[in-house]
This record gives sequence, structure tokens and C-alpha cells, in this order.
Amino acid sequence: MICSLDKIKGKEVIDVTTGERLGYIDDVEINLSTSNIIAFIIYGREKFWGIFGKDDDIVIPCSDIEVIGHDVLLIKRSNTL
Repeated sequence: MICSLDKIKGKEVIDVTTGERLGYIDDVEINLSTSNIIAFIIYGREKFWGIFGKDDDIVIPCSDIEVIGHDVLLIKRSNTL
């Protein structure tokens, strides 16, 4: 399957080990030397309208990806994020 960055950004991420819904892809990390995608990023959510800061961003390395579906990205975390 070929996906554009625009289509990847809208996909929901679910951890298959715990069933936890982590959020939606917000950004990607790209190695400019090789033009390969290194990881997907879910931005941390704001706490109480941003007054108390925000959660840490979740970085998902490509090695953790199990399946990329039409609506969802299933991952199996290799370490605690």
C-alpha cells in the first residue's frame, strides 16, 4: 500500500498488546540523507486547556509497527514510551 503523508496523519494508533488507543499521528521523523521515515509522532495532549502544560510526545519507531490499515496503525511497543 502506498500512503501519502496527508493520509498517514489521520490514522489512529492502537497498541495491540494492551489495546490502548494512543491517539492520532501528528507528524513524522524523516532521515534526510536516506529519505526514509524513522518514526511517527503523536503530540502530547494539553492538560487543563494548556494551563498545566502538556503530556510528553509519543514517538513510535517504525520497527514497532505491526500493521498499517486504512483507518488505523497497529503497533507493538518494544519499550515503554
